[in-house]
Amino acid sequence: MSEIETTICIVGAGPVGATLAATLAAAGIPTAVLDRAPLPPMELPDFDGRAYAIALTSQRLLAASGIWDRLPEPPQPIHHIRVADGRPGHAPSPLKLDFRSEEVGPDPFGWMVEARALRVALNARLPHLPNLRVFAPAEASVERQPEGARIRITAGPDAGTTLVARLVVAAEGRDSALRQQAGIRVQRHDYGQTGMVGAFAHERPHNGTALEMFLPNGPFAQLPLAGPGGFGTAQFPHASAFVWSDRRDLAARFLAMDDAAFGRELTRRMGDHLGAIRPIGRRWSYPLTALWAQRQTDTRLALVGDAAHGIHPIAGQGLNLGFRDVAALAEAVIEAVAAGEDPGSTAVLRRYERRARPDAAIMLGATHVLEKLFGNDFGPVRLARRLGIAAVDRMPRLKRAFAQRAMGMAGASGLLGGQGLMTPPT
Repeated sequence: MSEIETTICIVGAGPVGATLAATLAAAGIPTAVLDRAPLPPMELPDFDGRAYAIALTSQRLLAASGIWDRLPEPPQPIHHIRVADGRPGHAPSPLKLDFRSEEVGPDPFGWMVEARALRVALNARLPHLPNLRVFAPAEASVERQPEGARIRITAGPDAGTTLVARLVVAAEGRDSALRQQAGIRVQRHDYGQTGMVGAFAHERPHNGTALEMFLPNGPFAQLPLAGPGGFGTAQFPHASAFVWSDRRDLAARFLAMDDAAFGRELTRRMGDHLGAIRPIGRRWSYPLTALWAQRQTDTRLALVGDAAHGIHPIAGQGLNLGFRDVAALAEAVIEAVAAGEDPGSTAVLRRYERRARPDAAIMLGATHVLEKLFGNDFGPVRLARRLGIAAVDRMPRLKRAFAQRAMGMAGASGLLGGQGLMTPPT
């Protein structure tokens, strides 16, 4: 039985929770992070098909936290994004929208990072932070009062340990128990779609190009991966990830197909510009819903990432939105500690919410509108959106604004802006 004092206790050590833990600890803030699962199995070497699109500002956050340089392999930069409207089995509309990173600045739009690689980097960083304690596997009960919080570990190697913290952070995902305990209501919207995620090897190089196809039943994205990795063969030396949204009944049928049939369905949606393809790794699927928490804070509690909001993957911004929460909360906490304030006080949490909520609301609204606008096959609407895509492609200033939003640069400051609020990590 022991009692440990810490400033911040984070519940959930996924990419968002672990990055927040590393960010705060690197800034000298005593931090603890708990997770129900042990962390090492999350970095098993088998390629499992999942990958993240990391926006430019998210990369800056990971770099400032000392995580980016610990990636086991160099990530794949995204230099070109092509947006087109189409229908499965048909050539995409010639009225397309092309974004090129050099038109915005010297940096790529973002990078593709395997889920396993990010876990490896996080696990390599966390043990080297003297201000951080990691408890995993661990289950805990949390008691929050106006004067502080007590987190009692009830299961795991550290059972019986009690943490005394100024602030508890809920980073346990969409089914957050801490959010439910706080009585924070959520609004949900079911899109009636299944998201399918995985990867495929292909014959021709992708040249750092990502493709977003708007199809009648949902969007389809091809995202370039670095190689050759575990998929490199003479016939298929390159690889890309896919994020495919489709009607639930159709998705169930596609997921039951063998690799050859599934590969043909991938080609019907993106075309043959990458040559012959072969699915690799596991296929992952999940129901597509939007989630919006009524508020993002409570007494001695802050919600981050999917515990606070969930959006449609149509713009590939879900994890990046979580990283923006990390930056907003870390900035508020670091500023409070430097000024001698209580980092879990109502005033500090209000500052966090003012920084995080507007950006999340904009992204949720934008992805919802995009899904509704592009997720139908009504002829006049299809023609109007194709003309709209072509019109935007001829408006450099508007294209630049869209690109900056995708890179996370709109309104970015502090950690996201690359200025940093901490000493360089070691």
